[in-house]
Amino acid sequence: MGIVVNLDVMLARRKMSVTELSERVGITLSNISNLKTGKARAIRFSTLEAICRALECQIGDILEYREVE
Repeated sequence: MGIVVNLDVMLARRKMSVTELSERVGITLSNISNLKTGKARAIRFSTLEAICRALECQIGDILEYREVE
């Protein structure tokens, strides 16, 4: 599995929509959706920082490593 993106979990915990996060972070709804579904292949540190600021969380709350079996 590798890197797992738990953005949907954090959005639910913060009761925030993808649209609201997109507006707060300043990136397109499409890019947020790609991150949320795990389709993104990369993320800029500045984007990750903005997401953490908007969701008031740590990087580890969003990204998780799982062993590939």
